[in-house]
Amino acid sequence: MSSYEGLRVVVTGAATGVGAALVQQLRAAGAASVTAVDRKPVADVDRFLEADLSDRGAVDQLVTELGGQVDVLFNNAGVAANLPLEVVMGVNVFAPRLLTHGLAPTMGAGGAVVGTASIAGLQYAAHLGEITELLAIDDWSAALAFLGEHPELTGDPYSFSKECAQVFTMLAAPAVARHGVRINSACPGIIETPLIADFADTMGLPIMEWMVSNGSGRRASPDEIASVLLFLGSPASAYMNGSNVVCDGGFTAALNTGQADFSTLPT
Repeated sequence: MSSYEGLRVVVTGAATGVGAALVQQLRAAGAASVTAVDRKPVADVDRFLEADLSDRGAVDQLVTELGGQVDVLFNNAGVAANLPLEVVMGVNVFAPRLLTHGLAPTMGAGGAVVGTASIAGLQYAAHLGEITELLAIDDWSAALAFLGEHPELTGDPYSFSKECAQVFTMLAAPAVARHGVRINSACPGIIETPLIADFADTMGLPIMEWMVSNGSGRRASPDEIASVLLFLGSPASAYMNGSNVVCDGGFTAALNTGQADFSTLPT
């Protein structure tokens, strides 16, 4: 049920971390072809497309190049909050939205879209109205202008972008289902990837270690998160649609049941 035999797959953010691990797992699962999208070259794939996912024109070109050639799309690329807001929102939200709606109609029945969201977006309910309004704005520049008019939303741009990612997964589910396609996302916690240094700069290493200590006691490996993505894109999850799957070693479970030790929370 987890075989990718005969499936044409696209992975964004495939050069390092979770994306690189996912490419190897897709190879082992028998994917018919793997196309990698990144700013850095990616080895061991059938096709590499260099693209800046914060650039609307580059994303439009990807939709044109990939249309009719994709069975499973992994919107895995992501950046941290140490980059400008327009880059964070472009890569983490607007590019996945455009790729999803641009490619889903040509995927055909059985197609799948999988996002890499984050537990940083679990508080989306506090901004659901504003996020829904934002995601209804098709024009990329107009969406950025909306954010400029609502600076209170983006005090933590990374968390807000991942709130948008989770809401997008739910909002897009009925639309893509009309094409026989499903969409789900994985919501990891702290992962041992090259981005860890960026998150340490923006979140603070003590906060990150506090989260880890209130979960499994260790950071996730890229392979462990890639395996969740692999499942969500495979026939094994065929009846899942619109789900945001938490995979954080138990941190959210501890938080939601009052078992997280806030006495040790760094200040």
